[in-house]
Amino acid sequence: MSTYEHVFLARQDVSSQQVENLTEQFKALIEEGGGALEKVEQWGLKTLAYRIKKNRKAHYTLMNISAPHAAISEMERQMNLNEDILRFMTIRVEELETEPSVMMQRRDRDDRKRRDRGDRDDRPRRFEEREERGPRRTEEKE
Repeated sequence: MSTYEHVFLARQDVSSQQVENLTEQFKALIEEGGGALEKVEQWGLKTLAYRIKKNRKAHYTLMNISAPHAAISEMERQMNLNEDILRFMTIRVEELETEPSVMMQRRDRDDRKRRDRGDRDDRPRRFEEREERGPRRTEEKE
């Protein structure tokens, strides 16, 4: 069986629950065709680089699939008919990655940075720094 990475973009108007339902629908299509979904990642609502069908944002979803070509082509045909799917891309790969994708690693890294910032109470206040340095010099005009 061939292995594929498949990413699809759903309209911004649909809810996260509806995106999960779409994923389940496509999973059922793959399994009917004799394939299996190895991994699914919901990347969330992201801003698009340019407008697609009058949408500025989209829900991104990654699926790692092991399936015959016929199952993949049927899934892509169904996606073309679905109005909630803006774009999709399927790439055949030699082997599927088991660890989280780069997008998920970046999200985890960003979350850690936000948690590590803390209250920032250890920083001195700006006006306290100024008093320690002394008053500003002003030029006197004669």
